[in-house]
Amino acid sequence: MTSSAADAVVVGGGHHGLVAAAVLADAGWDVCLLEGADTVGGAVRSAVIHPGFTADLYSAFYPLAQASPILRALELERHGLRWTRAPSVLAHPLRPDHAEAAVLHTDRERTAAGLSASHPADGPAWLELCRQWDDIEEPLLRSLFSAFPPVRGPVQLLTRIGSRAALRLARFLTLPAKRMGEELFSGEAARLLLAGNAVHADVPMTSPVSGAFGWLLAMLGQRYGFPVPVGGSGELSAALERRATAAGAQICTGQRVERIDVQDGRAVAVRTAGGRTVYARRAVLADVSAPSLYGELLPDSAVPTRVRADMARFAWDTPIVKVNWALDGPVPWRAQDVAGAGTVHLGAGELELVRWSADLESRRLPESPFLLLGQMTTADASRSPAGTESAWAYTHLPRGMADDESADELARRAERVLEEFAPGFGDRVLHRDVQRPSDLQASDPNLGQGAVNGGTAQLFQQLVFRPVPGLGRPATPIAGLYLASAAAHPGGGVHGVCGWLAARSALRDHGLSGIARRRLLSGAMAAVR
Repeated sequence: MTSSAADAVVVGGGHHGLVAAAVLADAGWDVCLLEGADTVGGAVRSAVIHPGFTADLYSAFYPLAQASPILRALELERHGLRWTRAPSVLAHPLRPDHAEAAVLHTDRERTAAGLSASHPADGPAWLELCRQWDDIEEPLLRSLFSAFPPVRGPVQLLTRIGSRAALRLARFLTLPAKRMGEELFSGEAARLLLAGNAVHADVPMTSPVSGAFGWLLAMLGQRYGFPVPVGGSGELSAALERRATAAGAQICTGQRVERIDVQDGRAVAVRTAGGRTVYARRAVLADVSAPSLYGELLPDSAVPTRVRADMARFAWDTPIVKVNWALDGPVPWRAQDVAGAGTVHLGAGELELVRWSADLESRRLPESPFLLLGQMTTADASRSPAGTESAWAYTHLPRGMADDESADELARRAERVLEEFAPGFGDRVLHRDVQRPSDLQASDPNLGQGAVNGGTAQLFQQLVFRPVPGLGRPATPIAGLYLASAAAHPGGGVHGVCGWLAARSALRDHGLSGIARRRLLSGAMAAVR
């Protein structure tokens, strides 16, 4: 039994927790971060799955990290982080028996030329979409990466484009992905660039705001690419750890937190399973899932009845089944344009995506699943020996479906889809590893039920409704306790904003002067500009 004290205790060493620790330490606070695993990173970790082959165990491509003013302001390149990119951003083969694919490049003219090849009007339409993004990128990202409700970003956006254009933009952002593609483009290739990106989230293609997810990721890919850390996703977490440590934060791994003590309505201490107690002089920041925070770490008496009832309706996003492969050669794509893409959307055209979403919502195991596939050696040559490929693919399992036999069957169906688009793929497999939803949760408790977004991205659990109505900001009903995970606004993705907002909220609540706070935040906002 040991005890110590710190100004702030950060529970969880995922990337949001590491960002929070760095920001608080920069402000001069004494910070102690407690992580249950032996290494930090949460869902930003990599491992060797076969001699010479490195796989990203969870997240892999990071356009949001490149766009995030928070991560850019931390200057992680000074702490060893190096980025690299595949020759092309992503590809979506149209049909198994065709050699045609929609391909996104960082050169917008090249992207447009490819789209025009099948439908002449779609290239100019894509360029117009890019010009729209140029006009609104800065105020939009400011709005996305601010506490809700944002103020400066929308005001800047309204000033820049005017009230009528802002109203049309608001309508545009509420469109379902299917409808957005139909309004913008004549051909399937361009529509698939939106639709494939839209289903990175768990919002059905026919649901409101699903189009906004696809549009945002497509434009970020067009602007920044889908970059990866050299050496594996764990290198991003390692750089964040070095950054936080350099600022003065104490990072303690192998310290699983089992309770947060509350006294007179305030979070006062954090206790670990190993008997360690760290008293919090100012704040506790929890980079944990919302169900874990309110249902496991806090005493029942500290959680208001209304919050407990709302948390009973908390919805996870659909669970993931992921397969990692070590291949003795490149994926033998039928469509050659796919070979240079880091990310591949596979197995479903426009209407098939709608049917796939319907299978998930109706709790049917998809016969022909949609796959999000990563060619990691294509993106980063250090991931496997020359001439080979480190690859993975994931797809979704319906909620509530047992993940043992169902997950294994879904993995087999995913490989069958891949074989259709890349005949001979199976012959190149040196090693295969399946991560079922239960495996994901066991390796990272924040991935509840195998969900990777911190909770559904559907509108009923976003913005002021995230994680539950009335708790759309980092502050919680317990004084001095802040939610700093993807369960808080703005939600999933590797951007660091949830940790930064929690740290900012703690600093504001504890009297950081306006001048000091502006100095702390100016670097982040300057990065947007």
